[in-house]
Order: sequence, then C-alpha cells, then structure tokens
Amino acid sequence: MSAQGEFARIASEDGRAALVTAIEGPEPGAKLLVRPDGTTEGGLADAALDVAAVQVADELMWAERSELREVDGASLFIDVTAPAPRLLIFGAVDYADALCRLARVAGWRPFVCDPRSQFATQERFPEAEEVVAAWPEDAVAKLGGIDRATYIAVLTHDPKLDDATLTIALRSEAPYVGAMGSRRAQAKRRERLLAAGLEEELVDRIAAPIGLDLGAVTPEETALSIMGEVVAVRNGREGGRLSYVSGRIHEVGA
Repeated sequence: MSAQGEFARIASEDGRAALVTAIEGPEPGAKLLVRPDGTTEGGLADAALDVAAVQVADELMWAERSELREVDGASLFIDVTAPAPRLLIFGAVDYADALCRLARVAGWRPFVCDPRSQFATQERFPEAEEVVAAWPEDAVAKLGGIDRATYIAVLTHDPKLDDATLTIALRSEAPYVGAMGSRRAQAKRRERLLAAGLEEELVDRIAAPIGLDLGAVTPEETALSIMGEVVAVRNGREGGRLSYVSGRIHEVGA
C-alpha cells in the first residue's frame, strides 16, 4: 500500500499518523508516512530530508496540527490525523461524572479509574468511554499506557490512591497531571512523594490545586475549571481572560 493509502486507512480507523508531502524539494509530490512509533513508509528522495521530516512530523502528530513547513530548504506539507485526546480521571466521585459530561461536550474521550468496584461502574458514569475498576498501575496498563495525548486528573482523596496514581502519571509522557485538594493537602502530598523517592522536578509537574481560578463550587463548575485548564495546557495557553491578552486569539498554521 502507498504512503497515502496507508495514511487514509489509519485515518479511517481513527488512528494517529502524519503524511509528509513535498511541495518543493528533490522530488515534488513525494510522500512520507510517519507513525507514532517512528516507523515510516515512502520517502522524499533524500535520506537527510527524510530524517528531518520525521522529526517535524512527530512534533505535529502529537500537537495534532497540519502545517506547511520549510525543512532543510524543502517546502513540506505535513497532514496529521489523530483520535480525540484522552482524559484519564482517577477517582469515581461526583466530580468525575460532571467532568466526563463536560469532556464529552468538548470532544474529548474521558475514562474513569478507581479500584473500588462498587463505585467504578458504567451506570454511574454513562459518558465515560470506559470505566476501569482496578488499581492505578493495572488501570493504566488496561488502557494501553499513557502517551503524549493523555491528560490526567486525580480526584481521589485517599493518599494511597493519590500517591500510586501520581507516581505513575508523573513518570509518564502525559503533558498534564492535575490533582484535587486544598493547599494543605497538596503540601502533605508533596512531602509524601518526595519521601518516597520521586524526583523534585517530577513532583513540580503536578497542577495543584487542579483547575483555573473560577471560584467554582458545584461539581459542574469544578469540571468547567478543570477542563478549562486542560484545554489551555493542550493549546499552550495560560488560561487567562482574553480581554487581558494582546495578540492572536487563535493560532494560525503556516
């Protein structure tokens, strides 16, 4: 199958890949398919250009943007296909139900994980893509691991579950790891994680208290606060009020 044909197949199956097409270069019209694991198909008629194109394609594949780029003197269009981003929610609590509903509305795929099988049921979380009643390590394994398009929200209040989840999440490629709790609870959690041997730079990755400063009170408002922060991180923004920001409201590709 050609690179373009394989790209179409992956897109039809809601998979992730990037198709690089040479607009100007050694062979205009040449195509190179790049998969998430780094394997490729096709080529741009120049080995060095292929290597550089793979790096750019990998970047955009996970940024989930299609762009025209100038690479090593060649003009390349990188077309990206990707599934909806995942939100792994740890803690089968009321806030998780509201967060699942809002994540669905925003076009995300929410998953709920909690080892307490009496709470972690599909009936309680009908909007979840899947509900996994398992310890964090087993739940993550069942869901295929954590990649660069997986965002994590820890909503539990049990130190054993919190610490087990965060230890896995902070050592993963997840671009966002948020944890619920008061500032006092966050300070105690930090002490526990450091005492358990987790590196300080990893502990510093925790977004805590979780969410944007909306003054949220209800589960629905809290879900809005969390999703606001998650979307801002995904788009490389701070999440402040647009009326206070100069420059473009939306990113525009090349």
